[in-house]
Amino acid sequence: MDASLSLTQSHLQRSVLAVPPLARSADGRIDRAANEKIIRHIEAGGVSILLYGGNANLYHLPLDEYEPLLAMLAELAGPATLVVPSAGPTYGLLLEHAKVIRRHRFQTVMVLPQQGLTTSAGVATAVRKFVEAAGVPALLYVKHDGFIEPADVAKLHRDGLLSAVKYATVRDDPAHDPYLRELVGVVDPAVIVSGIGEQPAIVHMRDFGLGGFTTGCGCLAPSLSQAQLAAIRRQDWPEAERLRAIFEPLEQLRNAINPIRVLHEAVAAAGIAATGPILPMLDPVEERHRPAIAAAARALVAGNRSNAAHA
Repeated sequence: MDASLSLTQSHLQRSVLAVPPLARSADGRIDRAANEKIIRHIEAGGVSILLYGGNANLYHLPLDEYEPLLAMLAELAGPATLVVPSAGPTYGLLLEHAKVIRRHRFQTVMVLPQQGLTTSAGVATAVRKFVEAAGVPALLYVKHDGFIEPADVAKLHRDGLLSAVKYATVRDDPAHDPYLRELVGVVDPAVIVSGIGEQPAIVHMRDFGLGGFTTGCGCLAPSLSQAQLAAIRRQDWPEAERLRAIFEPLEQLRNAINPIRVLHEAVAAAGIAATGPILPMLDPVEERHRPAIAAAARALVAGNRSNAAHA
């Protein structure tokens, strides 16, 4: 990883933000070799931004694993890859993580969203104090209504405390989103990324002007995810829609069961790398779901190979 890389608008133009799972060995320890396989697979598809957050289950990461994880990610990422780790979600953890981040050379860190026992102004204060303590701007993660109001996001951005905003509030119709419409009215939409994968990315980027999108399923099919980003950039909406549909079977399973648990299983089932046990407070997917996940994962990887061969 080149420490000079930063999360700029030009970088978002070139790459989706892949959000990988975190592989563990059978005894529960972080598996360096397996995580390297996942990173190489993603990078081989042209993705140059790795965001370690919810899919890596960093919400529940033991504190004594945090610094070894950051060191490992910095070492494993290729020289052209920007790694964005996460911190939090509680205020106490943000401050503890900030001490570790100070000892490393990451350009930005995502603040995980905390549900409950928060106010908008309180969240804004926590982000401000985290940035001061960590010495890097925050990637703000907005995942549900009531977490932080657009005016507070705008103030943080004006004060230079944010590198970007990941917007991931799920709507029945992504085109009808009053919060996002208000947010893009007060914050440059080019620094806001769609945070729910390929499915709403077309609407978010075309109709709201967002600057890019994150992907979980793109960890299996990075070439396809990059192709969808390119199609959106050139406003080739039929091609973008065709590519979006390829991801839909696995995404439907993630939505129906659990996004993090299904992706953890899918990466292993597709043969990319063994992901091992998932960290509590989550548990592995039920046995009855595994055949469908495996079929969807393998089909997606096959589509990725085909796309890469014809690129």
